Amino acid sequence: MAGAVICTLNTRHDSAMLSVLLKHSDTKVIFVDQHLLQLAQGALDILANEKVTPPLLVVISESNNSYHTIVNSNSYEYESLLESGNSEFSVRWPTSEFDPISVNYTSGTTSRPKGVVYSHRGAYLNTIATFLLHEMSSWPVYLWTVPTFHCNGWCLTWGLAALGGTSICLRQVYPKDIFENIAEHKVTHMSGAPTVLNMLVNSPVSDRKPFPHSVNIMTGGSPPPPQIISKMEELGFRVHHLYGLTETYGPGTYCLWRPEWDSLPPNEKYKLKARQGVQHLCSEAVDVMDPLTMEKVPEDGKTIGEIMFRGNTVMSEYLKDEEATKEAFKGGWFHSGDLAVKHPDGYIEVKDRLKDIVISGGENISTVEVERVLYSHPAIFETAVVARPDNHWGQTPCAFVKLKDGSNVSDQEIINFCRDNLPHYMAPRTVIFQDLPKTSTGKIQKFILREKARALGSLC
Repeated sequence: MAGAVICTLNTRHDSAMLSVLLKHSDTKVIFVDQHLLQLAQGALDILANEKVTPPLLVVISESNNSYHTIVNSNSYEYESLLESGNSEFSVRWPTSEFDPISVNYTSGTTSRPKGVVYSHRGAYLNTIATFLLHEMSSWPVYLWTVPTFHCNGWCLTWGLAALGGTSICLRQVYPKDIFENIAEHKVTHMSGAPTVLNMLVNSPVSDRKPFPHSVNIMTGGSPPPPQIISKMEELGFRVHHLYGLTETYGPGTYCLWRPEWDSLPPNEKYKLKARQGVQHLCSEAVDVMDPLTMEKVPEDGKTIGEIMFRGNTVMSEYLKDEEATKEAFKGGWFHSGDLAVKHPDGYIEVKDRLKDIVISGGENISTVEVERVLYSHPAIFETAVVARPDNHWGQTPCAFVKLKDGSNVSDQEIINFCRDNLPHYMAPRTVIFQDLPKTSTGKIQKFILREKARALGSLC
């Protein structure tokens, strides 16, 4: 209502990165939760040293700990600032529904994330789509594990307000806290990346609490292994699988469940549920295309193409980056960079990121399919597969694996397990045991793992 544009910032960035984003977005006011004040102040100090006028600082105090220290003449306390406001202020409405409502920086897989510009129209449409896909009615109780800086909380910051919802917020995401909050506050809905689902299904029984109703949970960000979906539903969750990107305001497709699938064998059922599905009702078009010819691929479940979007629920542009914007919309569609097939029933299934596909001896290997088999191993907690250089084959699959607590298994045992469940050329030839690096939204940072695999050199 002040005529401003929202710019949500990743709380896991350091002060140096935050200063870059504050400068790039021309931020005029920064609102900071008190426990993040030191981080924000570091960014403002960097701007001051660079002779850049820093934004006004507004500190949101703890309810039981009023903020008294004035950092500088440009700082305010949130509640005090509100009390000084003018009740006669006239709302500054957008001049057009295509005016920007927010800038969202991509999740930090590059040294300088791109600023994705959302319009009022796109945010409105995707907000409606998201709460409908989540099967929300009036007065939902929503537990936040998706950061609100990520696609404006998949547009649910607006959606919950529209439905009169209650937000339950966590500063740290631990399974014990999730179960306790669901039980205490009668949570009806939540969202989480597959890594959050993985934490929940592998949590100690002592951390879990029964809840008297099923909880709708949306997951997206990477294809969830069918085994994880199955175990989540055993715990009392109803899993809704969505797919999208920052550039599509979050959810762009959903796996619309068909009643006749309920009678299928469990393994087949959860494989279907792991697909990315069909476009939501507020999206103009989503399809799998050949990026060279811009023709749609056959709906045969085999031919790989790139997922592309167009319509009002796709970003307006990358802020101050005309070249990247043109490249992203080449041919009149937004290029996602995700490779997929389209099944005869019209459902999309992601096979890999364009940059993650492993090309071994001329064969395209989907790392998602290899990871799906690895997740079915009883000793594996988390895994990610990337390409390792190979002088003979060009590339071979390299699996990074984190084992469950108390598990002990050798790399050769894991390789043999994959060979028993996959064509041999798809099985990893290298297994490395370590914790997996993640973004603040729970996505595994494959670019770091690719660099590690590349540094290993050729296997032969």
